[in-house]
Amino acid sequence: MTYDSSLNAEAAAPAAPEITDVGVMLQQLREQRGLSVSDVSRRLKYSEAQLCLLEQAQFDQLPKAAALRGMVRNYARYLKVDEHAVLAVLDKQAGTAPRPPVPRKIKGSWAGADTPLYAEEPRQRAWGWGLIIALLLFVAAFYALDRGWIPDSWLFFDWLKELKK
Repeated sequence: MTYDSSLNAEAAAPAAPEITDVGVMLQQLREQRGLSVSDVSRRLKYSEAQLCLLEQAQFDQLPKAAALRGMVRNYARYLKVDEHAVLAVLDKQAGTAPRPPVPRKIKGSWAGADTPLYAEEPRQRAWGWGLIIALLLFVAAFYALDRGWIPDSWLFFDWLKELKK
């Protein structure tokens, strides 16, 4: 026998009462659980004034859109009711439903699949870096030769041995 915790969690959370005012709904649920506004305020970290404004449905004095939805969602979770039902009532009452994303068509050189993953660099600058590296190695070799850091057994040409002296 398997135990499905998601089904039991949904069954354990009572559905929110059928009320069209989200503030009245939250207030009634809070009072049914014997909680004061200060208890909820301490737990959710919202001020008592914000919670009172929410329960009085004065949405114009509260944060807008996503912040208001988050506040109501947290309040519903704390009261252990179906947060989706409470948010549906909020959306009908305050019009806070999230807007669907607007598809955008991008034109130009950044238009998607036709752009190669690795664009080829022009080959004109490659010889410049090679020349700089070769010049630095040449200078470093003659500096090491002048300082005596290179042993005589490494010097193949006689003219290099004469430069060392």
